[in-house]
Amino acid sequence: MKKITGILSTLLVVAALAVGLRQLRAQEPEQPTFRVKVDMVVLSFTVLDQKNKYVNGLKPKDFKIYEDDIQEKPATFAEGSRSPMQVLDNGDLRALRAPVATEASPAVANPDAVDSKTEATGTNVFVLFDTSNYMYRGFVYASDSIADFIRGLDRSDSIAVYTYSRNLNRAVPLNRDRSGAISGLRKAVAGDDSALYNCLLLTLRDAAKVPGRKVVIVFSNGPDNASMVSPEDVRAVAEDEGIPIYVISTSEVSKDPISSNIFKRISANTGGKSYFAKTWQKQIEAFESIREDLGNSYTVSYYPQPNPNEGFRKIRVELTDEAMRKYKIRARPGYRPQRGF
Repeated sequence: MKKITGILSTLLVVAALAVGLRQLRAQEPEQPTFRVKVDMVVLSFTVLDQKNKYVNGLKPKDFKIYEDDIQEKPATFAEGSRSPMQVLDNGDLRALRAPVATEASPAVANPDAVDSKTEATGTNVFVLFDTSNYMYRGFVYASDSIADFIRGLDRSDSIAVYTYSRNLNRAVPLNRDRSGAISGLRKAVAGDDSALYNCLLLTLRDAAKVPGRKVVIVFSNGPDNASMVSPEDVRAVAEDEGIPIYVISTSEVSKDPISSNIFKRISANTGGKSYFAKTWQKQIEAFESIREDLGNSYTVSYYPQPNPNEGFRKIRVELTDEAMRKYKIRARPGYRPQRGF
């Protein structure tokens, strides 16, 4: 009876989120009862040279950020897992005077593990692990790959471990205790059907409540046969919240082209990456690539200039040095501002 009640509760929550998303999109931009409010935009991006090597050591002066062709002024800047710095009017950096006051998030279970002095440092990493019946064969190897990834995270990063089959299980809330995270991971057991998009949406909602930089890493075997929300709804939420999604799929691209194309689209549109790693070694390599990405990326926050666009706002990052114009920049393409009464 408890299991049935839990399933019904999860389905009701996900259904409510899906309905809310549909209602939000149904509103016409001309409705006078709504207004756009964008307090701050957090943008993470990587810069790669012509040999696909990370370009490090850039400063705010080295790039320009545009939102719908309107140039924005960065408020804070950070490289890798370093603490964010205030960006002065001349482009120089200065240490933040005090941490930004934020409400405690329900996703953070241990305030001693992520306190107010360090919460803006590092990356908040949410791992969503597929424990459905699709993962039976490679369950142990997948768990080992995730454990190795957790051990190798920067000491300033925080980690949350969620598992899913038909329902989401918040196995390990966000904290910096590596051994505790791995212990919680090892307790995961294989379940039944897969409701990936339901559970990914709930994970994104948790991550959105946490201040600072965050990413979601999905480790999945691919198919989804139990979700009530569409992958496009999930992608839109991730774009709007500025949360990159990295996907590691153990299925072969040719055997599940529908899921593969969805994974590629979601990761590309949020500034993340997708990997198709059938073997244990490839899974290890995928996690290593993600860890390198986190350690070599730039994170900028800015308060948008006045913009009448209430729909999708395009973000563009350009390098100011002519010699670096051929470098590749990977970032999310934009976002939709929240609307309120």
